[in-house]
Amino acid sequence: MINVMIVEDDPMVAEINKQYLSKMDGFRLAAQASSVDEAIRLLGKEDIQLILLDIFMPGKQGLDLLAYLRKNDHEIDVIIISAASDLDRIQKALRHGVADYLIKPFEFERFHTALASYQNKTRFIDKQEAVSQQELDNYLLNREENTIVDELPKGLTRDTLKQVWNAIQELKVFPFSTDEVSNIVGISRVSARKYLNFLKDLGILEVKVIYGTVGRPVYQHEFNPYKEHLIKNFL
Repeated sequence: MINVMIVEDDPMVAEINKQYLSKMDGFRLAAQASSVDEAIRLLGKEDIQLILLDIFMPGKQGLDLLAYLRKNDHEIDVIIISAASDLDRIQKALRHGVADYLIKPFEFERFHTALASYQNKTRFIDKQEAVSQQELDNYLLNREENTIVDELPKGLTRDTLKQVWNAIQELKVFPFSTDEVSNIVGISRVSARKYLNFLKDLGILEVKVIYGTVGRPVYQHEFNPYKEHLIKNFL
């Protein structure tokens, strides 16, 4: 469970952030502050892993809290949620190592993407002691090797993709074959392979081809939880 602090002086915006956060599994609202000074006091009382931070606040601003965290070596991540859209402030926030930057107003979808990406990185880091260059690029530096896909390829439908996705949720604990998905969904092996290849192109699945002594090759698929958020635009 990731403990979160919301630092926001506007009660209405703070409430929206709370509601959005409550829709995210794996996150817990541990503290809420309406000023930087209050946030610093609460840091001494709560074990916080992530701060959702506004920049514009009375008195000290959000960038002051960022500077405080880095100066005092607090191992706390920060996602900025602010109306500040000028590049000067954005650059300062990025130089302080913020995990993401959301410009108000924003939709829940963007909020979900930010927190899901952060959660995936956190899970990946918790499981690893060392990484390869490819893992570092793909999981932590967001340098995707896969082609960015904006829409379903021709011949694929959203409804069937949902059925394939539901089948994968049943099978994803272990490597699974095209035939297993085909049998659960009730579509041909050729059709199932098209959908699985699409998910492979997104990076959600990793595919290994196993050649037996006789017969056709078997395609074994392994689920990549760190790319799961990429499917949301297609369901």
